Parts: sequence; C-alpha cells; structure tokens
Amino acid sequence: MTLSETPVPASTPRTRAKARHILDNYFIGPARDASVLEIWGYTDRMTYAPGDRLALRVSTTAEHWDLEIGRDGARYEPLHSDTGIAGMHQVTPEDCSVAGCGWDVSYEFTIPDDWREGGYLVSMTAERDGDQVEEHHLFLLRRADDKPPAPYVLICATGTWLAYNCWGGSNHYEGITGPDRNAFSPVVSTQRPWTRGFCKLPEGAPRAVPDTPHKPGTMVRYPYMEWAYAYGYSKKYASAGWASYERHFAVWAEEQGFEFDFATQHDLEADPELLKRYKCAVFVGHDEYWSANMRDAVDRYTASGGRVARFGGNFLWQTRIEDEGRTQICYKYTAEQDPLVGSDQEHLVTTAWEVAPANRPGAQTFGVNGLKGVYTGLGRCVGQGSGGFTVYRPDHWALTGTQLGYGDQLGAASRIFGYEVDGVDYRMEDGLPFATGADGADPALEIVAMGLATNIEPTHGVWGETAYIADADAQFKARALFGEVTPETLDRSSRGNGAIVHWHRGEGEVFTAGTCEWVMGLTRRDWQVEQVTCNVLVRFGVSGRAR
Repeated sequence: MTLSETPVPASTPRTRAKARHILDNYFIGPARDASVLEIWGYTDRMTYAPGDRLALRVSTTAEHWDLEIGRDGARYEPLHSDTGIAGMHQVTPEDCSVAGCGWDVSYEFTIPDDWREGGYLVSMTAERDGDQVEEHHLFLLRRADDKPPAPYVLICATGTWLAYNCWGGSNHYEGITGPDRNAFSPVVSTQRPWTRGFCKLPEGAPRAVPDTPHKPGTMVRYPYMEWAYAYGYSKKYASAGWASYERHFAVWAEEQGFEFDFATQHDLEADPELLKRYKCAVFVGHDEYWSANMRDAVDRYTASGGRVARFGGNFLWQTRIEDEGRTQICYKYTAEQDPLVGSDQEHLVTTAWEVAPANRPGAQTFGVNGLKGVYTGLGRCVGQGSGGFTVYRPDHWALTGTQLGYGDQLGAASRIFGYEVDGVDYRMEDGLPFATGADGADPALEIVAMGLATNIEPTHGVWGETAYIADADAQFKARALFGEVTPETLDRSSRGNGAIVHWHRGEGEVFTAGTCEWVMGLTRRDWQVEQVTCNVLVRFGVSGRAR
C-alpha cells in the first residue's frame, strides 16, 4: 500500500487519525486489520417510508456493538436503540468505492408507522480494551402515503454526496483507481458507508468559506481541510453531505413551522413524477451533480406549474445512474473516455452541461450555471470579498421586508456567498444587470443580486504557500468553450459571478440563489437572509400547485 492509499482509521484515545498533507489524496476507509478498532455501516437505500424494512450492513472489529437511530431535526430525538449486537468483521474489496462493499446484512429493523419524515442519524458504537469508536450513517424518511402531502419537499443532493464521498479510496475527484492507483474514479458506488463528516459534525467544524476574509500579506489558508486533517475527518466534509448543508436548512425550516417532506435526487431518478405531489420543490447547498432524468423531472414540474426554490450553487455536471441506482457515473474532465461517445446516446455523455456533446445549458433549468461561476471565498479566490450579494433590484418581491437598497450587501455578515456559486451571462445597462441569453438563460429572467467569482486562484509570491485551486478549472473551461488554452482564452475563462435570479418558466416559477453557503445565513440567524427565504417559501407554498 502506497502513501496515497493510506486510509484514515477511527480516531480513538489510542489510535490517532493518520493522513497525508491536506492537498494529497487521503481518505477514510477500512483498516483491513483486525487489531484496529473500527465500525462502519451502510443501508441499501437512501430513502425509506414508515413500515419499510431497514437492512443495515455493518463491519466491526469489536465483538459487540451498540446502535441508536434518531431523527436529526430541530431537536434530536433518539427513537430506537439496541445494545450488545454481535459484531462481524466483513471482508472489504479493494475496489469497494467503485463496485460496493458487498457486506452481509448485520441488523434489520421495521420502521414504525408513527415516525415523522426527516433525516435519521444512525449511530454505531463499538468498544474494546477501554477504547471506543463511533461512526454514523444517515437515511431519509419520506412521509407516509396515507398522510396528506406536505406543501414542500426538500430534495437532498445525493449526486454530489456520492461524487465527494471518499470512503474506500476513490470518488469523482481523487482516488486509487487507474494503472498507477492514483486517479479519480468516473464510477462510484452507493453501497458503502458515507465518509466521516457527511452525516454528523461537531459544533464549530470550519466551513469552506472562512468566518473572516483573507488578510493580505499572509499565507493562504484552508481551515476546513486543516481541521479535517487534525481530527481524522474527510477533507471533503465541507463540500457535501447532510451535516454541512441540508441539515442546516431542515432544522431552520422546522423551527419556522414550514412543513416539509424529504427525498433525494436519486428518488427523482427512480420516480420521475415524485414532484407533482408538492407545491414547491426546494434544493439547498451544493448540488453540483445531476442526471438527465433528475433534471427532466424538475423541468416537467416547473413547466406544468410547479414552483422551484433553489438555495444552492455549482450546477455543473451531467451524471448517469445505473445498476438500479447503485452506481453513479461521471467522467468529467475525461469525458472523451465515456463509452457513450459516438453512440446514439451521446447526449448523455457525462461532461459539463454546456459542453458538447451534452449541449444542454444549465441555465435552462435554474436560470444560472456553474461555468459562469464558480469560486469565491475559498483560499485566495475572491478571498477579500464581502461574503455577500450586491443588491441591484431592491423592489423585487423576494426582498420585501429586508430593508435592503440598491448596492447594499445581502448576507455579508453571515458569509453566504461561496464557496462555489452559479452565474449568468449578463450585460449592464443604466446600472442594472440583464441576462443576455447567450448561456441559455431566459432573457426575461430578473437578476435580483450578484457578486463576483473566479476560476483562477491568484498567487502573490508568499513564501511557502501552495495554491489549492490554481488554474485547472479555468483551463478546462477554456478548452471546453473555446477549443484551446491560450493566454486569451484562459483570461476569458477566469472570471465568473454568482447571481440571485427569478423567472416564470412555463406555467411554473423558479427562484435561485446561486450559492452553496446560503444555509449559513439561516444557521447564523441573519434576519435578512431569513426574510428572503421566508418570502420565497410563503409565495411558492401558497401559489404553487400540487398536481
């Protein structure tokens, strides 16, 4: 096993987490060593309903383990527990992140009929020789069929969760695949645990966007990766997962009295008509990866009268879901290797939406897209920015009651603008931005507020520092949109923006706040961000139509 293949074992009083430098590929995974105390588990499905049989597949090196399942809402509610469950250390294939773990069922449980919809935390604890380790899994519980439908449904970004899940070695970013076992994998499996930090995080875990702007003259820092390295968490925890994004919104919405059901992007893949039960579909956080079927479901919904509220950023990659939902495929930067290239299904090649042969601009669904973003508040990428959106149309209904005027900052105090944002091609006229339509956006959409983003992380010659983003994304954009990387195309690919937009699509309506960190405005109780969120939900929950 090479250094790049070293997994991070459980962090215990006697076993401190081991990892390489934060910019290298270190991952969470099985130690494959019976002398190391560990426990991991996963479920076959991401979503269940009351009355369903939940099958938990667990591998542990302890003789016995304990289980607790609780609803992770505004108040954590422990609802089921069991102790002294016989432990079993299960063989984990080397390619588990690609093909799945293949573990046997360790524990089965019928979900009671009276459990409420929401996110459910599965806590697994094991002890040995005075050490204790606790790991977590998560499933979503949808509303029982015999209950009236909720006005709203929160669709969790499981496509992005999978893309960033490093458990077992590989994801859509880094990995141990390829001839030299150092490449990212275009194929990832749902049949494995979520990496540490996706389901539960300690209070105070840093965000990808720091609490304060970068200080000029100092070395660039990435506090969330440094924290992950120090405490044995995945360095991807701040990029994806329930704990960093959807949970924050779910807790806030419950506290405000909004009635939500819960589902995943993968549920949209399996049930294309799922959204028609609801007045408003809500997407939050980081929803970078979508299949064509998922996107089709949203497009049909809005065209026929549904309302979509998206408080999320980085709508970028087309994926494919195969093997009855157990496998996700995204070739990304190596899309020329996708087996569908040259076939009659070439439009499903897994590349950026705006790029051939996909040729399906993301702005046609949400009004904005990732290639017009993307980084802000991360490292030196707009590292000294305000952390908020600049308001251009203060009279828009979404800003009612916010006391914001032209040029004011929305969300700067709570740092909502970042770490990846979605932008729109625009022109300025008399101090106001207007969509040009050149990127597929409807020229009639309203740009409510904007901020600046970049695809290149600048360097300023500070001794000892290493840029994390650098210019790799700008080079991809230059090749994809202009056919070659030259100083001119690299410059044209370096600039982006993040936008809040609203428009009527077909019989429906779409509101997008194109930023990953919107949820921080809710968690940090930024009253203006809360007011905008309430304005959108109230309007869409009343006027939206369930079909």
